Amino acid sequence: MTDSFPLPPKSPALRVVPQPSDANVHGDVFGGWIMAQVDIAGSIPASRRANGRVATVAVNSFVFKQPVFVGDLLSFYAEIVKTGTTSVTVEVEVYAQRMRLQDEVVKVTEATLTYVATGADRRPRALPDVE
Repeated sequence: MTDSFPLPPKSPALRVVPQPSDANVHGDVFGGWIMAQVDIAGSIPASRRANGRVATVAVNSFVFKQPVFVGDLLSFYAEIVKTGTTSVTVEVEVYAQRMRLQDEVVKVTEATLTYVATGADRRPRALPDVE
């Protein structure tokens, strides 16, 4: 039996339900698909803070805690934890609501990624001042 969590009391950056094409023949969702969704979720607050384009420069940590299954409702929570001159570091937590057991919510993944703000030339640029 896994520990059931309440969903965090904030808005998720992204919510998605994995489809059969995102999984193997047993219904287990591919780790690479989850990683891509985490990258998308993390880029949302990073892009807002950068006020424009960002590029992923590092996956600082990535831990799969529980499996993800086709039909789970995934909620991705992303929060900025550090900024530099050109960089934004974001923590992403992913929770799965098991659709076959309505009350079961499990934390399936946590990751920390770093993005760099880039200009139209795709070269690093300074983050804008916070107003």
